Amino acid sequence: MADIFDAYALADAWDEMFERPGVVRTAYEPLLAALQPMDAAELRFRADQMARSFTDRGVTYAFAGEERPWPLDLVPRILDALEWDLIQRGVAQRVKALEAYLADAYGQARAFEDGVVPWRLLVNSPHFHRAAQGIEPPNGVRVHVGGIDLVRDEEGEFRVLEDNVRVPSGVSYVIENRRAMTRMFPSLFAEQPVRPVDAYGQRLLAALRAAAPAGVTDPAVVVLTPGPSNAAYFEHALLARLMGVQLVEGHDLVCSGNRVWMRTTRGEMPVHVVYRRLDDDFLDPLHFRPDSVIGCPGILNAAQAGNVTLANAVGNGIADDKLLYTYVPDLIRYYLSEEPILPNVESYRPDEPGQLEAVLDQVDQLVIKPVDGAGGSGIVIGPHADAATLEQVRKEVAADPRGWIAQRPVALSTSPTLAPGGVSPRHIDLRPFAVNDGNDVWVLPGGLTRVALQEGNLIVNSSQGGGSKDTWVLAPARRAAEAFGAETEPDAADAEGAAAAPPSVAPRHLGPGGRRAVSEQEAAQQQ
Repeated sequence: MADIFDAYALADAWDEMFERPGVVRTAYEPLLAALQPMDAAELRFRADQMARSFTDRGVTYAFAGEERPWPLDLVPRILDALEWDLIQRGVAQRVKALEAYLADAYGQARAFEDGVVPWRLLVNSPHFHRAAQGIEPPNGVRVHVGGIDLVRDEEGEFRVLEDNVRVPSGVSYVIENRRAMTRMFPSLFAEQPVRPVDAYGQRLLAALRAAAPAGVTDPAVVVLTPGPSNAAYFEHALLARLMGVQLVEGHDLVCSGNRVWMRTTRGEMPVHVVYRRLDDDFLDPLHFRPDSVIGCPGILNAAQAGNVTLANAVGNGIADDKLLYTYVPDLIRYYLSEEPILPNVESYRPDEPGQLEAVLDQVDQLVIKPVDGAGGSGIVIGPHADAATLEQVRKEVAADPRGWIAQRPVALSTSPTLAPGGVSPRHIDLRPFAVNDGNDVWVLPGGLTRVALQEGNLIVNSSQGGGSKDTWVLAPARRAAEAFGAETEPDAADAEGAAAAPPSVAPRHLGPGGRRAVSEQEAAQQQ
């Protein structure tokens, strides 16, 4: 075994790299061989180099009020072809079921009439927007991009932890993580059939173009961002560049005659598809928050008239509701007539008779989550909480049962991670990204593996101090030749995107108040 792992002690959880002490899993054997000549000091040196590179490229994130280089651990997470086949089928199935639910909730409401889902789940949701009713997406797609969070439990089984179909964030770090790792360990990619991730921009652009209003043969697509102060602005800019489309702010757009136009140096140009990266509340001050200065007045009217497509659709937040999460297995059976491929984590619904008492009695043995929480905020892990925290959460759950769910604590799988004392196990999850073009749900091979950098911590979100790993999906043997050398040179990809970009938009001026408001809101939502 490599010296760097001599002191590696398995945690009380499924370890991604080791079956048991000293026995490495098959998919990790080449990685172990590559790490054998190194020690912790060399890994730390390479990590420091990578951090400087991230800072120079602007690959950063805000934590505790400080802009920091994106934390990427140098030991990748590896999934073999069979594991990935299960994941991609399960994620695609889940996205299709959520699509069907959204169409139903804003349409005929069959699932509610048939008793699959209670009416109160819809009418009590703060993300149910009546303004979204009657908007029929041109190709039936409301979830153009989905991020489904997965964990691996103590038995090694993948489970869904939550769904993100509003404005899922993090795919830019998947792309940047791969770029960094190919430069740090080029020989590993020459020896292993790691599936590339550089097709995401083209896949996303194709899905957005497919969502254009009827009769538009050459749609104009833009990425709508809250602005540079937003926590995910780097991602917005990167995706616009990879797709070769304009990155715009709200004041770069104008609505006239229920159509959307973009102000450019050549005059106003029509816009047909808006990939918006701000929350519903800030999108259109005529329908939502009237104090928003970062949205575009009238854009929802244009969508209702069928002249522009908003991706993801307005009102998708009802499918992000963690209480709805507990019904998704039933929705899969109802809409798709299939059994769920990926199970949920065992959960309680405090708003149901009898379950509230059970949750309050076992609060010290459960994970308590606010149904509208994001970024790990508001979560109470009962076995790790003190008496005062448990008493407080009991009061909050009793006062608002609809606002909470409870889950069995899952010892998230661990992966070797570079820590101050060497390589140690740290808990991880996985967010695969799915792109829906109306005909197919494509899942990016890999996704964002997030890692809790503190020992024993189960909250992996970057907003809570977590980091990330490059996620390698190994191609099946018959596809190894395709995967070998398939990575596109990053600079070449960027150059293609830049060459395809339409005329630049007019200069931007945005008041800091409105921009800061959405930055905090979206940062909490997306991280």
